[in-house]
Amino acid sequence: MTEKSIKIPGPDHPIAIEANLSRVVVKVGGKVIADTSNALTLREASYPPVQYIPRQDVDMAALTRSEHTTYCPYKGDASYYSIPVGGDRSHNAVWTYESPFEAMAQIKDYVAFYPDRVDEIQAT
Repeated sequence: MTEKSIKIPGPDHPIAIEANLSRVVVKVGGKVIADTSNALTLREASYPPVQYIPRQDVDMAALTRSEHTTYCPYKGDASYYSIPVGGDRSHNAVWTYESPFEAMAQIKDYVAFYPDRVDEIQAT
């Protein structure tokens, strides 16, 4: 088995995390799944910014944990959730790093949503 590499963000692959001062609301199937004023915006290399929302501000009962996992050498192992009310489009729509690497410790206990797997991620 190949050992997973661990990388530290830097000039060749920058990652910045900052508080989002806006209210962020995520909707699926006409239902509010998340509503927070405590989101974190993660900017990683050339990827679009991602809103990480505290679990306490997410309707976790509306999510179903899936068996899908991925690995990021900068953040660690990601676990996934589906949103049943969203149907097939919302399969594995949510990810979280339950034990992120030290450099990304800020995103522990936060979740993120794929924009194309939910109806709306609104920041006001």
